[in-house]
Amino acid sequence: QVHLVESGGGLVQPGGSLRLSCAASESIDSINVMGWYRRYPGMQRELVAVVTRGGATQYQPSVKDRFTISRDDAKNTVYLQMNGLRPDDTALYYCYAGRFVLPTTGDSWGQGTQVTVSS
Repeated sequence: QVHLVESGGGLVQPGGSLRLSCAASESIDSINVMGWYRRYPGMQRELVAVVTRGGATQYQPSVKDRFTISRDDAKNTVYLQMNGLRPDDTALYYCYAGRFVLPTTGDSWGQGTQVTVSS
């Protein structure tokens, strides 16, 4: 497993922007899928956005036109640019590294970074 550290969360007003970063402790160029999941209180984690080693992306439909995921293998970092934030984007956001889009046993997770969208 790879150690992942998220940053960039915080409090923002509706319509605002944040950029989340996820720094890995080792090279990510051999990791097939990197991405972001989020969890609302009392609920299961849900996919937000993922990017494969080949550059293919997949998004939660509710964020597709507002969020952009990217990975910089040279810096061992994955980013999530979030624009047009809405109150229902408020959640704990987790960085993910694994073999597949859907998590399986043995995949890596960060500790999470809180995103709060409120006026």
